[in-house]
Amino acid sequence: MSYLERGMKSLARPTKWRKVEFIPNIQYFAPSDIDAAALQENVLRIEELEAIRLKDLEGMEQEDCADKMEVSRQTFQRVLNVAREKIADSLVNGKAIRIEGGNYTRNICPVKCLDCGKQWSESYENFEKILNGDFNCPECNSKRIVCFRSEKKKFCRRNCWRHGEE
Repeated sequence: MSYLERGMKSLARPTKWRKVEFIPNIQYFAPSDIDAAALQENVLRIEELEAIRLKDLEGMEQEDCADKMEVSRQTFQRVLNVAREKIADSLVNGKAIRIEGGNYTRNICPVKCLDCGKQWSESYENFEKILNGDFNCPECNSKRIVCFRSEKKKFCRRNCWRHGEE
């Protein structure tokens, strides 16, 4: 286990969602000349792949990558370092790479409770629950939650990819 992985496990506060734009169709890579029974693998998290994609494939500056993923520059650098370490280990030591899991979301949207006024950021994946009335305000337990960016107090298409009833 690398020093980065050990350090990330000891953080006291909850991990912030990392925004990603790309979910790969192919999620497993393996060397062709190693017996399947002896094959070891590294698990590359979705947000680690996104960091590699933005920085190394798209050639973006680190600050722009961090902004795009909605994390700090330090967090982005940690995610990128862990991803590069796993990829290097796989290439040098003949290990497979499985891409799965992590703390990621397709979008992060500001929401607001109409009853108590609490505002917070919510992941795109929870908006189906919100629209169906299966999600409560963490402060007052109300189900009257709306997208904070929307002036009509409905979920906006542009920012959240979801919308309320017209």
